[in-house]
Amino acid sequence: MVDLLIRTFIKDCKNISDRGVRTAYGNLACIISVICNLLLFAGKTAAGTLAGSVSITADGLNNLSDASSNLVSLVGFKLGARPADSQHPYGHARYEYLAGLAVSVMILVIGVELLKESFGKVLHPTPVQFGWLPAAVLLASILVKLWMSLLNRRIGRTIHSETLIATAADARNDVVATGAVLAASVLTCLTGIDRLDGVMGLGVAAFILYSGIQMVRDTIDPILGAAPDPELVEAIEKKALGYPGVLGVHDLMIHDYGPGNRLVSFHIEMDAKGDVMKSHDVIDNIERDLLVQDGMIATIHYDPVITGNPHTEEIRGFLQQEAARLEPRANIHDLRIVPGPTHTNVIFDCAVPAEYVTDKQHRGVKLVSALRAAVQQRWPDHFCVIKLEPDYAPCAHTQE
Repeated sequence: MVDLLIRTFIKDCKNISDRGVRTAYGNLACIISVICNLLLFAGKTAAGTLAGSVSITADGLNNLSDASSNLVSLVGFKLGARPADSQHPYGHARYEYLAGLAVSVMILVIGVELLKESFGKVLHPTPVQFGWLPAAVLLASILVKLWMSLLNRRIGRTIHSETLIATAADARNDVVATGAVLAASVLTCLTGIDRLDGVMGLGVAAFILYSGIQMVRDTIDPILGAAPDPELVEAIEKKALGYPGVLGVHDLMIHDYGPGNRLVSFHIEMDAKGDVMKSHDVIDNIERDLLVQDGMIATIHYDPVITGNPHTEEIRGFLQQEAARLEPRANIHDLRIVPGPTHTNVIFDCAVPAEYVTDKQHRGVKLVSALRAAVQQRWPDHFCVIKLEPDYAPCAHTQE
């Protein structure tokens, strides 16, 4: 069914790197979700009114909030597809994040209203007349929501849209909430305890509030500049290291300007004795391949490193071993050895988790002091000049 919809309504559906195709995917998912949620809202509101059930009505209002969320997401896809201009040279894709934030706030407002209404129903319960019609509506809702979760997850993964993946998770959670409402309605009918309906309404309202808070956090994170996905970081590093002559990758930064709009910068280490033009050609190839194959605009800095010097290699290995022992998430790079008549300077950068640079425990400073002491204990005439810097894109294997 999902494949049929995609083939019918999206031209050139396999070309997901095209922003127009990506927008068409998003529009399709949002429009179908709006239609389904409005139908569920109408059905549940009618069933809840006939049965006198606040929990069914609350679940219906949850579907209305979902429809509103889908509309805002639709607007977000539309605005996010606008091309870059002189005022916004990085494009408008972050509109999707703003749309998600607006949706989250709407969900919180509806959750508060439902909480108040359900609390009143607990204090002053009214009879619930539950029958086959409300049960059929709730069962149909569960099936529709399962399909909507499948649809949004499939399209969200296809176009790498966190908004649609979150919508899929929300639809999946609605299945649980509707199942709980159905169970409460049956129990109320069997036991005659009308207050159960209000209690379940409180549960649904709490669930909506929890989902809204989670969505606020998830949508604010990319706007504030959250750390990139460690798997993405690892994939970029592995890709760069796969090119001839690349010895190391560091200082990776990923700037997220919205779904499908990332700028990447990093340093690569190459043998200082190698041909400069060949090294430059390798860098050009990496930048082009990241753009064509991964849709990321890359800027790469070339770092020449001395290879084949036994003492330099010994110090590098020692520092890496000590850093791993003292702090597994630390990263040593840009090592240079500068000998002098009375002493030798060991110059390098030490990248650590961002909080290590600013926290009150001074973990970064303590790590630098420990590395400096370890080197001087091993080589008394060696002095470390260490630049402590935050690691903006920690890799998967460096995280706890």
